[in-house]
Amino acid sequence: MTRVTILVYSFLLFSGSIALAERDLVPTLDNQPDVCPDQPPEPEWMRNTEARDAYKRLLVQQIYRFQSMGRIVDAQSCTCTTRYPSWEAAEAVYFDRYSSADYWGVVEATSDFRRQANDLRKQAMPICEAVGNW
Repeated sequence: MTRVTILVYSFLLFSGSIALAERDLVPTLDNQPDVCPDQPPEPEWMRNTEARDAYKRLLVQQIYRFQSMGRIVDAQSCTCTTRYPSWEAAEAVYFDRYSSADYWGVVEATSDFRRQANDLRKQAMPICEAVGNW
């Protein structure tokens, strides 16, 4: 009986702690980036993409990320305009090569761009950290 009582009290104490912690979590509505606050927004068509086509948006985001990391490494500079240019170049790659691709073609391309961006990220990160843009 004592063991059951201890378990019940432990459960109540634990669940009460979680409830208090959750109460302190207040979502922020401020979506301001930590670095380079004047980043260009995603193109309108990407923001309005339906949920079933979100994989296309993800591909454009990964193309943009890959291009961004490449520019930083090539220029050995991490200014805001180098790291966050307009989305036009990424859109051009998407529309030229992938807009008519099937789902699996887009998923494969997304994976390839993500892998390439992650490889470049290792070189770009110290460049950006040096100027406070990471």
